[in-house]
Amino acid sequence: MTDSLLIRDISGDDIEQVSTLWRAAGVARPWNDPETDIAFACRDSHSTVLVAVLDGTIVATVMVGEDGHRGWVYYVAADPAHQGKGLGRTIMAAAERWLAERGVWKLNLLVRGDNARVKQFYEHLGYTDTQSTCFQKVLSPP
Repeated sequence: MTDSLLIRDISGDDIEQVSTLWRAAGVARPWNDPETDIAFACRDSHSTVLVAVLDGTIVATVMVGEDGHRGWVYYVAADPAHQGKGLGRTIMAAAERWLAERGVWKLNLLVRGDNARVKQFYEHLGYTDTQSTCFQKVLSPP
């Protein structure tokens, strides 16, 4: 299946389909509006949303960006009907390439503490748990 995928940047016509995919894959959260997050990621050249398209349908995504120091990924999602077919590995490889092409040499990502399945996925791809604690402060709602 991965041989027939087209991986590209998101377009305006994709937003509804990507939002639906994020909800179906369980990566959207009630406190994060997908449309707002997509617009924020696509506002300049430091980030984007990559989509994997199969037969005209978006089947996987990753939001990827760099902050001038490290790369980050969010919204790694595969259509539940296509999970287990290498889409996660393929879309993560695309994110890694996107960062490497910009000279970014280190990628960070966040995994919820109780998500053992996703932790195993990233470990299988060569990622390691840094045993770091993530803090946040909401400065103002979007």
